[in-house]
Amino acid sequence: MEIIYSDENLIVVNKPPGISVHGGVNIREKTLTDFLLEKFPDIRGVGDEPEVRPGIVHRLDKDTSGVMVVARNQKSFEALKELFQKRLVEKTYVAIVCGRPKIKQGIISLPIGRLVKNPLRRGVEQRKSRIRGAREAVTEYKVLREGGKYSLVELKPKTGRMHQLRVHLKAIGHSVACDKVYGGKNVCCPKEANRQLLHAKSISFSFPAFVGRSRFGGRRPEGRRFHFEADVPQDFDIAQKQIV
Repeated sequence: MEIIYSDENLIVVNKPPGISVHGGVNIREKTLTDFLLEKFPDIRGVGDEPEVRPGIVHRLDKDTSGVMVVARNQKSFEALKELFQKRLVEKTYVAIVCGRPKIKQGIISLPIGRLVKNPLRRGVEQRKSRIRGAREAVTEYKVLREGGKYSLVELKPKTGRMHQLRVHLKAIGHSVACDKVYGGKNVCCPKEANRQLLHAKSISFSFPAFVGRSRFGGRRPEGRRFHFEADVPQDFDIAQKQIV
């Protein structure tokens, strides 16, 4: 597990693919929080549900790789939680998708909800798929590179819905490569990969000053600006180099 950064308030990691962020009913293997508790035992007791997900403010799907920020104390947790709720955290992802999008840069603004026929999955309202509990979902995207079968796309979610990027890409006809859940069992997939090729590349935010004090006393009006990046894992790197 690569630790990108750590101080008395924050821990930033590059999560590998194939590792769940925290435990659950059907999770038997070691999780991200298990690794974190071994190295940073002080996060025990931090968060809304510290017995399940200590320090975890946001999450990535098991097979999605990339940068995650974790709170190291309760005050930091509350600060980060507020930043995410107010959409003050900027996140950038990269994905290898099936095909070549005709529109090379744009905004996908399609509400996401639970599929009526399969409530365990998310979707957008379409003729053949109905949803319940639709909520606003907005994603900016830009095609970075194109090949014969795959494209490399940059994604910037402006909202934080579950599976948002995977659902939005499917909705415009370009599912994430190897994503059998939303792309179907016959989804395109480079032979080097066996998981959806989605990677959280970077995260940026201004950390609120109430974690520290100004020299004049009281809370600082603004905190320090942080920007963290995570390198793509080997399977993603091999696949993207073949997009020519």
